[in-house]
Amino acid sequence: MKKSTGFPYVYLFLLLLIKVVAFRVLIFDTKSLASIVFIEFPMWAMVLAIVLMSVKKRTWLAIGIYNFLVSVIFFTITLYIRYYSTVPSYYDLQQTTQSGSVGNTIMMLSNPFDFLFFLDAVLLAVFMRKWDKPSQPRSFKWIAASLAVVCIGTTVYALKHPIIDVSYFAKEHGYLQSQVVQLYDRADEKAHASSDRLSAKQLEALKGNEFVEVKNQDTFGLAQDRHLFVIQVESLQNFVIGKSVNGQEITPNLNRLLSESAYFSNVFQQIGAGTTSDAEWIVNTGLHAQGMIPTVNSLNGKEVPSLARTLKQYGYGSATYHADEVTFWNRDVLYPVLSYEEVYTSEEMPKEKEVGFGPADEVVFDFAAKQLPKQLDAYNRIYSNIVTVTSHTPFVLPEDMQALDLPEAYEDMYVGNYLQSIRYADEQIGAFVQELKDQGLYDQSLIAIFGDHSGMHGSLVTEEDQALLGEFIGHPYSLKDQFTIPLIFTGGNLFHGTQMDRLGGQVDIMPTILALLGIEHEEPMIGHNLFQYEKNLLGMRYYMPGGSFIQSEQLYKAPGARLPAALYDMESMGKRGKNSETKKHIRDTDTLLNYGDLLLKPYLED
Repeated sequence: MKKSTGFPYVYLFLLLLIKVVAFRVLIFDTKSLASIVFIEFPMWAMVLAIVLMSVKKRTWLAIGIYNFLVSVIFFTITLYIRYYSTVPSYYDLQQTTQSGSVGNTIMMLSNPFDFLFFLDAVLLAVFMRKWDKPSQPRSFKWIAASLAVVCIGTTVYALKHPIIDVSYFAKEHGYLQSQVVQLYDRADEKAHASSDRLSAKQLEALKGNEFVEVKNQDTFGLAQDRHLFVIQVESLQNFVIGKSVNGQEITPNLNRLLSESAYFSNVFQQIGAGTTSDAEWIVNTGLHAQGMIPTVNSLNGKEVPSLARTLKQYGYGSATYHADEVTFWNRDVLYPVLSYEEVYTSEEMPKEKEVGFGPADEVVFDFAAKQLPKQLDAYNRIYSNIVTVTSHTPFVLPEDMQALDLPEAYEDMYVGNYLQSIRYADEQIGAFVQELKDQGLYDQSLIAIFGDHSGMHGSLVTEEDQALLGEFIGHPYSLKDQFTIPLIFTGGNLFHGTQMDRLGGQVDIMPTILALLGIEHEEPMIGHNLFQYEKNLLGMRYYMPGGSFIQSEQLYKAPGARLPAALYDMESMGKRGKNSETKKHIRDTDTLLNYGDLLLKPYLED
């Protein structure tokens, strides 16, 4: 069959428009066709026009590649926002090599309708069979020029607005425009930048506290001269502590430990796109993470005033343990920056009982325990940082590692798998604490245990999971439930079953640890000693839209890609109306985050 000539370009742009409309409706719930046609569509169309004008040979191949790439982008954004509740930026391309990315759960995140983004490939195949090489209409250059003018106009307009939240910015100004503005801001070193320095007194005033010198704080030196163990638990959320299902405790070992611990039950995660690695950064520096950029991907190699580096001045030797390759989340850069003297990853650990990422938690804790005698011989005191990994999404464990007999409703459910994983992690923590007691170290140590980030979030938590969570917790699963992590301080003869519900964040962990050890940190930190201060103000840049804050009395979720702004009462999590205090907290949170960026900047690539 002889092919026709003079392929009508309008078909290509019509197909692209349909795909863009589907994308906007699905991701941003856009109801205005005009905003799609005049804001989102022109830049995608301009790129297509450039392809058509630039490629003289194999035009159909170029058209096919472009359409396929657009489909992949839309498909990826769809899956990403379901898991992280935020639209990805070009920064997130840096995460594609990380084994903990969304790729591990892609089959769980996707549904058959998502693949409709690739449906136009069938129509293009029909076009290729019917029409020969497309010929460019005479008026096409004028059409392309008009598209360019519209794109320049919308981009210039977008550049005049600050990016507080990438998702909301993309909704208002177009996805590609949001990427251009981020590139411009990064190149111009303006993204989240500030030159305003804050004194420790000013920092506490923003949070609502009267400043007290560290050395004069009540708990300063309570754990002086003790060894330090910091246990970062993968996906551990606070709502499991003290809870049972079918008469079985989810965290029996942690529950027993609470009687000789100080337990902070109202501490929030503050990670960015670097997730677990961001938690390591925050807790070991007392500084914020970047937000939309994984902090570890941007480090310039400069040594940071870290927990390990400060403790070294007081005779501590430091070691970190993580059951994955050292290049995972660029920890081969992170760990030297944090100044650990000994680094143990999957390369050094026994290749035993591998689950998911590598050796199971029990292997990691056993390995860490066996290093202690050698370290005690080498150093006056030791600091061990242990990062668990087995309780990582999708929380699927072999049957012989599942200790809970769950009700039938929990079987094969995401929440059921989660509870099994946390139960396993709890068992290994309990065994390690017992090992410290057996070695006579428990009474000589300060032990901090905390969760790195939520596990129950995103579209993987189905309506059925939500119902089970509500039944398990005793109230509907809320943002507070999602973002609070347990923080437990323990050790022999230190605490006596103290539970504190004052607001805290991950930035507060390092200052609290140092105060307990009786050590003053020479460099500024964002957080403070949780034992000392009752008020707090926390900014979040990930999982909630930029501009969101958590304050001692209220939680504010800024407007995002699909939902309007909402203010909640921190105690009841019921919605409340904005007031003058809300506006002040928004301004103060921005000041805190900008100051955090200023402190972070020296350690990031230019």
